[in-house]
Amino acid sequence: MKHLELFAGIGGFRHALNLLGKDCGFPVECVGFSEIDTYASKTYQANYDTAGEIVMGDIVQFTSDETNIRALPDFDILTGGFPCQSFSMMGKQYGFKDVRGNVFFQIMDILRVKHPRFILLENVKNLKLHDRGNTFKVILASIKEAGYPYIYCDVFNTNNFGLAQTRNRVYIFASSVELPDNFRFDERSIKASFDKMSGETSLMMQESVLDILEKQVDSKYYLSDTLKPTILADGSKNFRSRSEINKLIARPLTATMVKMHRACQDNYFSEEFINSPDPVRYLDQTFSKEELARHHIRKLTPSEAFALQGFPRDFIHKAQQAGVSNHQLYKQAGNAVSVNTVYAILHYLFITQNLQQYVL
Repeated sequence: MKHLELFAGIGGFRHALNLLGKDCGFPVECVGFSEIDTYASKTYQANYDTAGEIVMGDIVQFTSDETNIRALPDFDILTGGFPCQSFSMMGKQYGFKDVRGNVFFQIMDILRVKHPRFILLENVKNLKLHDRGNTFKVILASIKEAGYPYIYCDVFNTNNFGLAQTRNRVYIFASSVELPDNFRFDERSIKASFDKMSGETSLMMQESVLDILEKQVDSKYYLSDTLKPTILADGSKNFRSRSEINKLIARPLTATMVKMHRACQDNYFSEEFINSPDPVRYLDQTFSKEELARHHIRKLTPSEAFALQGFPRDFIHKAQQAGVSNHQLYKQAGNAVSVNTVYAILHYLFITQNLQQYVL
């Protein structure tokens, strides 16, 4: 199966496809990738053999000359988690008025020229609701106009696919190949398929954060006594929210988690919880904020953040060897697609639904 990965980040779609090819015994080839972030590209190239592939870099600049698009090898599927800041609940939600939202149309430029049979795109859940649904209507209409009459979408939660993180993302699948009337593309169907085969894959599988939290980490990951009251506070004068630590299923990772938000937004864990002989029973205890502040509390390590997105430890090790800083690694983990979710979708499409018959 030949693949073009746009807005590649650290290659979550690629990693999922590689694992799927390995598990199911069919060849997978990435013909090229686009990524504007220098550090993400460094992590990507530290982990994948990109020799002979087209390194597209900035997709806006690349697609500004149609000869670049025509020079791309033919491929079966285009994937991409196109920039979501314009549509996120945490952003100002400018949508297509924001240049970061406009890069969606560079995807359309490639589709009209290369016309692969399949498309799989990812974005924040709020994309479906932005501008009272008008943004999403424009996206679907644009895909259909580019030659893809069969379009499906649903919201998928990472935690339903073997990773200990609550992360709801919308996935859009489109095909130029006519699909049967009973074809389904929804989380329920794909989760049912995933549950039947998840024990037979190369994926990382987690029941809770306890499966990935390290017992001992460097002291730099621990909160200072000065910072703990702020992290534990239930908001401020203009913002109120319940701050909790030691959640068995992590909150959604954010690209800005390195900035140390409160414990109502990011993930923090106490040494007492992690090293407890019975962590679940430990959670039954009630602590005041003052008592919690006396505990040894830390943030996730970059390795743990990557694991919550389905990337193995050697993946981040290669990035660190390439000189990528922890600051950038946190950002990359927060921006990544969840490997297990993508794998589950691709397995359902190409194995369960046998769309593999249409690939090159």
